[in-house]
Amino acid sequence: MSTVNIGTLYVVSTPIGNLEDINSRALHILRDVDYVLCEDTRVTKKILRKYSITSNLISLNEKNEIKKIPKIVADLDNDKRIALVSDAGTPCISDPGFRLISHIKESNYLFNIIPIPGATASIAALSVSGLPSDSFYFTGFLPKKKGRNKKLKEISKFDCSIILYESPYRVNRTLSDLLLYLGNRKIFIAREMTKLFEEYHYGDLLTFVENKNEKKLKGEFVIIIAKKGYKCE
Repeated sequence: MSTVNIGTLYVVSTPIGNLEDINSRALHILRDVDYVLCEDTRVTKKILRKYSITSNLISLNEKNEIKKIPKIVADLDNDKRIALVSDAGTPCISDPGFRLISHIKESNYLFNIIPIPGATASIAALSVSGLPSDSFYFTGFLPKKKGRNKKLKEISKFDCSIILYESPYRVNRTLSDLLLYLGNRKIFIAREMTKLFEEYHYGDLLTFVENKNEKKLKGEFVIIIAKKGYKCE
């Protein structure tokens, strides 16, 4: 199906922690659109409140994304201007929004889909990791159960840096699994980036596993693993 319209979906990057890490273009878009699709309205309200933005918020998350696609498409077909944001960073990168955009593309709608670039946790961590950045593989979150071992075996063969996300509840398990499947490699871990208690650690997998922290940690982790045999030149 093909339609003729000028509806626009803006994919707007928001801060990964520090609310000042947002550009003026993103703020202009958030003020000017008909409404904002957001992962969690409570999280997005904090950003809008800081910059005195009063745009309407509509939730779009993993549970309701498919159900809400027809209404969003209808609004775009009526020339609406809509912003899509996630709780932190760039939408559709391990966050909701991918299925909406995929549906628009596959249905051959002629809506404008415009990126408003900004922070992405994976690239921010890679930039300060000290690990090779000329070639890397981003895998997001590892499967919790089904397919986990298969994925670990797959990434163990990649000849490049590997970037993944992890929650504080599974980080120790993931580090142990990485050591088991990938062997001892150089690794960089970032936690709570741009926030008050941000942490960065560089070393090797074996050391992290042997000295794992059993206390409950907060915030998402970005883990970057060097390719097999990497040595700093």
